[in-house]
Amino acid sequence: MKTSVSVLLSELQQRTSQHLEYAQTLLEKTERELNFRNSQDSWSSLECLEHLNRYGNFYIPEITNRIDGSKISPKDTFKPGILGNYFAKSMLPKENLNKMKTLKIMNPIHSQLNKTVIEKFISQQKQLLGLLEKAQNIDLEKTKTSISISKLIKLKLGDTFRFVIYHNTRHIEQIQKILNS
Repeated sequence: MKTSVSVLLSELQQRTSQHLEYAQTLLEKTERELNFRNSQDSWSSLECLEHLNRYGNFYIPEITNRIDGSKISPKDTFKPGILGNYFAKSMLPKENLNKMKTLKIMNPIHSQLNKTVIEKFISQQKQLLGLLEKAQNIDLEKTKTSISISKLIKLKLGDTFRFVIYHNTRHIEQIQKILNS
């Protein structure tokens, strides 16, 4: 399924702006509210954001380096790769949030966290918006990025953006459920 690059980047920018705005509202919550968890083995709101920050710590520099190193002119359309499309779609929240295992290094459960986690997430969302802006000037298919679980697997930059931003959407919805319970 080919899609317009401008439509794709616009959708991703819109989602990222919504994540940024929502994170800013979290600063108004108490740390007690933000550290609340529904059960001993579930994540708190801050743990959800810390999880996203850990992924951002990998993907933001990776995407930045790939964009900065790309000499490939942009195309008008983007066709997802088979693996990248699978990863991206698997991140989108479903009606009943399907639980997924995370790598131990990406699992923040029982961490001592405070609002600096939110500030870091906000900073990362601003960086992502800047990267989405820069991405308009390169080919989202031919520019490839490594992924966090293996340097050997490369995804199209468009798929990497989709994966990261859809993953953020998934956990923002999880935070909303935690805070509304």
